[in-house]
Amino acid sequence: MVQRTHIATTADGVQLAWTRSGRGPTLVKASNWMTHLRDDVDSPVWGHWIDFLSSHFDFVRFDERGCGLSDRQVEDVSARHWLGDLETVVDAAAIAGPMIQLGISQGSAATIQYAIKHPERVSHLILYGGYARGGLVRGGRHAEHYRAVMEMARLGWGSDNALFRQTFTARFVPGGSHEQLDWFNDLCRRTVAPAMAYRLIEARANTDIAHLLPQVRVPTLVLHARQDEVIPVAEGRRLAAEIPNAEFVELDSRNHVLLAHEPAWRDFQRAVREFTGVARNEARPEGEAPLTARERRLLDLLRQGKTNAQIAAEAFISEKTVRNHLSSVYRKLGVANRAQAIVKAGVQAANGIASLPPSQKVD
Repeated sequence: MVQRTHIATTADGVQLAWTRSGRGPTLVKASNWMTHLRDDVDSPVWGHWIDFLSSHFDFVRFDERGCGLSDRQVEDVSARHWLGDLETVVDAAAIAGPMIQLGISQGSAATIQYAIKHPERVSHLILYGGYARGGLVRGGRHAEHYRAVMEMARLGWGSDNALFRQTFTARFVPGGSHEQLDWFNDLCRRTVAPAMAYRLIEARANTDIAHLLPQVRVPTLVLHARQDEVIPVAEGRRLAAEIPNAEFVELDSRNHVLLAHEPAWRDFQRAVREFTGVARNEARPEGEAPLTARERRLLDLLRQGKTNAQIAAEAFISEKTVRNHLSSVYRKLGVANRAQAIVKAGVQAANGIASLPPSQKVD
């Protein structure tokens, strides 16, 4: 996928990195934890989100202040800037006409405020894994748990021992494979500095826009994983109950970030398509994207039982490059690991459809 990175400057001088991909109705995603515009494209955690949204929409996304390709050294990362940052990117993208807005996790707060302030510019509002009240605002055991998470980030984020970050990041994708967990853990290390990680977590903890929810006047779809370990499903239900006429879809998943291989991801895609009125891309099975020639070659070597080291030697690439390509293959096939990829590729080969759709057959 071809994407170009652009820079938009906020009123307080922070440079935000944003990008655009795909065709269709414009959908703008507010920033959320944690992203990296460049690395997310081939990610086993975020890649299928980008594939889906770029396949159906003119998809605009950006890294939040202090994170990813946006300015890393920022004085103020408090929640009071979330709406302004979203407005800055929307204006920079020069979007004509009403847009769809997607708020994931804390991104929900920014999109809710944007929809209230600019209702004429928002045709649909989609909230996934969202909340109106941060962990400290909820009080009780939620506040105690959140304080422990903040302290863990403060003490161990930059440590060479990955245990601190893993304890934190595993909550986002508890159903992930070792590869997906390792990638997400490494992303968090790469995309944000230790001190900034603590400040970003603290900003989320004190969010409170619950009083604004009845003011939303645009069509709203709220989706939430039933066993979400980061944001309780009760917070999603609260959004749907207090936003007038909002639709609510509860997804059967433990993951705060839905993974490509789980049925809940297909349910999410279906709900979004139906809500926004975009047609399903019939060129390939739901959740799948065409493999490149190199990916098909690596998948063939995988089916032959070769290790990553053997594949690297035969393809004249590094083992790290092999891992990156295989992550993309798993995502496009909608599977979690090498064993599932081998099984699915074997079934498709037996059915005469090569490594993926007919358009990708090799003569």
